[in-house]
Amino acid sequence: MSHRPALSFSGLSEQYGSLQPEIERAALEVLRSGWYVLGRQVREFEREFAAYCGRRCCVSCASGTEALALALMALGVGPGDEVITVANTAVPTVSAISMVGARPVFADVNQFLLMNVEHLPSLVTERSKVILPVHLYGQVADMEGINALAQQYGLRVVEDACQAHGAEHQGVRAGAWGDLGCFSFYPTKNLGCYGDGGAVVTDREDIHDLLRKLRNYGQEQRYLHLVKGINSRLDEIQAAMLRVKLPHLDQWNQARRQVAGWYHQRLAGLCGLPEDAPGNLHVYHLYVIRTARRDDLGSHLARHGVQTLIHYPVPVHLQKAYADLGYTVGDLPATEQAAREILSLPMHPAMTQEQVDLVSGLIADFARIEGWQ
Repeated sequence: MSHRPALSFSGLSEQYGSLQPEIERAALEVLRSGWYVLGRQVREFEREFAAYCGRRCCVSCASGTEALALALMALGVGPGDEVITVANTAVPTVSAISMVGARPVFADVNQFLLMNVEHLPSLVTERSKVILPVHLYGQVADMEGINALAQQYGLRVVEDACQAHGAEHQGVRAGAWGDLGCFSFYPTKNLGCYGDGGAVVTDREDIHDLLRKLRNYGQEQRYLHLVKGINSRLDEIQAAMLRVKLPHLDQWNQARRQVAGWYHQRLAGLCGLPEDAPGNLHVYHLYVIRTARRDDLGSHLARHGVQTLIHYPVPVHLQKAYADLGYTVGDLPATEQAAREILSLPMHPAMTQEQVDLVSGLIADFARIEGWQ
C-alpha cells in the first residue's frame, strides 16, 4: 500500500490548481516589481482584510503567533501580568503569552469546545489584564458573555481568530468583537498563504499606529525607533497571494458548510458530531468528531488511505513545556476528556459528496465491526 493518503486532509493542491493562473501572475508581478517587503501589496491587503472583518484597521505580520504577541504588546501586557485563555488550543496561542513574559491562566471549555464563560469570574485576579478566547475549529466563542465580563472587571479582550476567518456570531465576524482580533494565514487555514503570515485587526487608531511600529523594530520611519519592537512582517509575495484568495473566502466557507452537512447526515448516530453554538455561522476550519475509540478509528481510516489528525492530543496545561504553571490532570476535566476523544476528519472546500461517503462508510464499517450498531 502507498504511504500517500488516498484522501488528503486539507486539499491544498486542489486549491492551488483552481487558482494557478491568478496565483502565478500575482507572484510574477511582485518579483518583477523589485519591492518585496512592506510595499503596495501589503498595504492593499491590509485595507481589504480590515474591510472584510468589519474593522477600520489591519496590521499584517509574520505569523498568527506573532499577531497574538503583538496584540498583547500593544496593550502593555508583560511580566507579572496574567492572560486568561483555554488549554484546548494549539500551543502557539499560549506561546504568544509566554513571548511577552505574561502568565497564562486556563479556563475549561463548554460543550462546543469553546471558552466556558461561567468559569471566568473565579480566574480573575488583580494581575489579570486580558481575556484571550480561541475561536476553535471555525466558530466564535461566546463573545457577548466574554465582553460583558471583561467590562465588569476592567479587562481587555484579544480574539484568537486563527481558525475562524469569516466565521460570525449574531452577524458580526470573528475578529470584530474584542479590542483586537488576531489571524493566522498558515497554508491550511480557511484563508492561507504559501508560508507563514498573520494579521491583527482593530478599530483603535492608536493601537493601529503602535502595531505598525512594533512589527517593524519600533520604527516610525527608517532608523528612527520610538518603541522597542520586533521584526514581524508579512512579505509582498504572501500578501499578493492572500489578495488573490480573499475574494473566494466566503464561497469556500460555504463549501465547507456543505461538506459538514454531508458529514452530519451520514454520521448521525455513529459518533459525537460538532455542534454550532447558538447564533453562530460556523466556517468548519476543521470537522471534529468525538468517540471513546478515537485511536482505533483513526488507525482504521489510515489503513484505508484516509488521513486524519488530532487537534489537539495533549492540552497545553499538561504539556511538559508548561509544567511550571502547576496544573495537573483533572484540573480541566472537559478539556481533558475532549483531548481523549476528538478526531479531525478530512475537510476542505474541494471535497466531494463521494469522498464524504467514503469516509463516512469506513466509519460505519468500523462501528458495525466493533458493535456500535
